[in-house]
Amino acid sequence: MASDGPTRSGTVVDALRGTRLVCRVLGLAIPSVSLAWAGDVPRMVGWVLYTEQFLAAVLGLALALIFLTIRSGNRDAEVPPWHDIAAAVLSIAAGAYAAIDYADLINDLSYRPAYLVAFGFVLVGLCVEALRRVVGWPLTIVVLGFMAYALVGHLVPGQLAGRPLDLPKLAVYLGVDTNGILGRPLMVASTIVIPFILLGRVLSSSGGSAFFTDLSVALMGRFRGGSAKISIVASSLFGSISGSAVSNVATTGVITIPLMRDSGYSPREAAAIEAAAFLMAEFLQISYTEVVVAAVLPALLYYFALFVLSDLEAGRRGILPIDRSEIPSLRQVLATGWHFPMPFIVLIVALFSFNLSPQTSAMLATAVLAVTGVLVGYQGKRMRLSGLVEALESTGRAVLDLILICAGAGIVIGVLNLSGLGFGLTMTLVEVGGHSLPMLLVLAAGVSILLGMGMPTVGVYVLLAALVAPALVEMGVAPIASHLFVMYFGMMSMLTPPVALAAYAAASVTGTEPMRTGASAVRFAWSAYLVPFLFVASPSLLLQGSAVDVGLAALTATAGIWVVSIGIVGYFRRPLGPLVRPALVISGLALLVPAGAFDGALWTDVAGAAVGTLLLAGTHPKVLPPP
Repeated sequence: MASDGPTRSGTVVDALRGTRLVCRVLGLAIPSVSLAWAGDVPRMVGWVLYTEQFLAAVLGLALALIFLTIRSGNRDAEVPPWHDIAAAVLSIAAGAYAAIDYADLINDLSYRPAYLVAFGFVLVGLCVEALRRVVGWPLTIVVLGFMAYALVGHLVPGQLAGRPLDLPKLAVYLGVDTNGILGRPLMVASTIVIPFILLGRVLSSSGGSAFFTDLSVALMGRFRGGSAKISIVASSLFGSISGSAVSNVATTGVITIPLMRDSGYSPREAAAIEAAAFLMAEFLQISYTEVVVAAVLPALLYYFALFVLSDLEAGRRGILPIDRSEIPSLRQVLATGWHFPMPFIVLIVALFSFNLSPQTSAMLATAVLAVTGVLVGYQGKRMRLSGLVEALESTGRAVLDLILICAGAGIVIGVLNLSGLGFGLTMTLVEVGGHSLPMLLVLAAGVSILLGMGMPTVGVYVLLAALVAPALVEMGVAPIASHLFVMYFGMMSMLTPPVALAAYAAASVTGTEPMRTGASAVRFAWSAYLVPFLFVASPSLLLQGSAVDVGLAALTATAGIWVVSIGIVGYFRRPLGPLVRPALVISGLALLVPAGAFDGALWTDVAGAAVGTLLLAGTHPKVLPPP
């Protein structure tokens, strides 16, 4: 019996090594397959493939890695049990089968033979269980709810009634059809988002996050409330690549939050500023050129509001600049990190000047960053070639939730198309809104925040784009404005209590009470609750229209945000009285209305500007008594 212990331990060690090796291969394979497809490698070697064949391969790899690394209820268990190993093997087999024989599968789709029904059941079942493991129950319950509706929707009365469907037809459609799991959401994630996430991982490995933090300190450290402004700048620079509010709070936030706290901001406000600053970075996950252009001005207005609020709060509290000994030399920071802007220049030029695809542009930028990271480095530290391999592997692990969320979104969209529920939901929302666009916008904003609570970014957007945005388009709102509207309010769930994930992550760093942090984050991010209504009313805020209209809208919106922020904080050169503050908020809101929003809107701007100017001119700096 004594000899069994070492033998058993040796078996466990061997199993652990084997599992780690397989997981590492899978982690490397997922982004490698994506990059090969984005680089058009199959065509170069003479292979003519369906896009769904590539998607099936990526999905099979992701499913296998999930079952080998994430246990039910214990994400850190190292040696998987036999049933997880069996699920991983089945995932590889299903992905490989679809990747090889998809042409035959799609040809037999309308006949629904037994083998195809079995394949659909297996793939859908694996996806639902894997989705539960990576993101938990909220989104999984939504997906299961839609699948249940598909089977009983014909019994629902009224406009929400669906077509009669049976289980075999549903399984085949969701598992094989191009409008199901292997649909557009998974394609966008696998072909476009993965290269951008790899860019962010290489940036982090090469010292880019440290460079952005140092640059922010050098630029903003000398101003009052500089610690909060450092957080805003660092978050916008690094967060635009990371694409996750919660993960950004957990990375640069561990540096900037203590800095704000030490400078005089309360821990709750420090956490709130950090959570709010990361929110806009979520929009870059839909990084097509026209969306980026449309989102530029709202993003700038959002960050301007954060800057104004942090500056006024610093003035009200008497918060000084951070100690000069802690501020690095801007010249030194730029001298050692001069190469970090290069990949972003390549990315912008490739997208806007050469009209290359987003994934190709991201690959070019990553290549430039990898070369400069290895040859130049930052602060005397160069990235090793092994760091590139680690970045590739970490990308494969980082995109697991993304891939499964998009697979789940494919199930939802498949049910909407197959049952006819999508059309019914659109008509119902329009009727509930009373055919009134303002009422529909308020309803859509509330539904977006509600549906977004507790759900990851990609899942929020895809769900809202399928359920809520079509109703806005039906009421005449421009499609890009509709999608940005639901994206804004879906992301506001990251800040809006009771499920404010980004605020809660920031609160965990400061040790403050999560709900109060969420409330403070809402205060700092107030403009994000208002700007979507404005750009729906006037496309000029989305850079659509003449240069005069766009310029006037930007000018009045900037002035309005400044005036409203003064009213919210209650400080401008000195503390303001209780009557002046609401008057400033009202005049600022009048200024915020774009001149092209409705007939006569120009005069609301004029009135807001006049009243705001008079109120601010009447405030005088607080005169301290002589010593």
